[in-house]
Amino acid sequence: MTASRTDLSSFATALAHHLPGQWYRTYEGFPPPKNHRSVADRVWDCGPANSAVLDFPDAPIPLLEGPDDAQLCVIERPRYPRQYLVAPLEPEGFKPHHFRMVDEPNGIAVPDDPVRAAAAVSRRVLPRYRQAMDAVRHNARTQPEPPHRLPAPEVTQTLTLIWYPDGVVGAPYKSVPEDARMVLYGCRFHYSPHEAAFVLPASYSTSDRALLIQSAVLLLTAQGIGVNFRHAAPASAGPPTRPPTAAPGTQPTAGTPSSARR
Repeated sequence: MTASRTDLSSFATALAHHLPGQWYRTYEGFPPPKNHRSVADRVWDCGPANSAVLDFPDAPIPLLEGPDDAQLCVIERPRYPRQYLVAPLEPEGFKPHHFRMVDEPNGIAVPDDPVRAAAAVSRRVLPRYRQAMDAVRHNARTQPEPPHRLPAPEVTQTLTLIWYPDGVVGAPYKSVPEDARMVLYGCRFHYSPHEAAFVLPASYSTSDRALLIQSAVLLLTAQGIGVNFRHAAPASAGPPTRPPTAAPGTQPTAGTPSSARR
């Protein structure tokens, strides 16, 4: 930063006098870095103006107040001793979603001549700034609260589909709500009596099974039935069984280990 504090202060004051409407400088000085961060967060410019505020936390930042709550910040342009950056600030009192899809008005670099700088700001910054402010206010009127995703409604019935190690997807018959059975039949699940379960065989291709399961989930949730997915519990490995030994005084049977014959 090469411009002196007096130069920046005088330039900001003169710039405010030459802008259309009632503009005036609000403050100028060396606020602590946390204030710079709040200013940087409001700079409606994701380019050099925002970087200059963050990269030079001890540099003064005059703010210009204008009509209709408009605000401009004036920053020395790094590595350009005879130029300044003038950037608009986001209006306060609005929520993040009010700025969504609003084009940033952005700031511009201006010469150190206040008259020429005011002409450039009036022509290139203020019209876009007013349009952006109008768009934000319109969004605030039409959608005051953010469009948060609503949670799922509570359900009284649930179905847990289980992925089995052999690739079969299914559920034990007793765990399937009665209202869900016809939906499963319609999505190619079938009842396997010897397994006592509804199953979707692994013989279907991966893509076919994905489509059938997706269809089942959509139909079941549309009926108010919640659907969960779980992997089958691993089979418990018990201790190895030992062959029975012959009782004392009895003859060993066929297949009895030779050690039992001794």
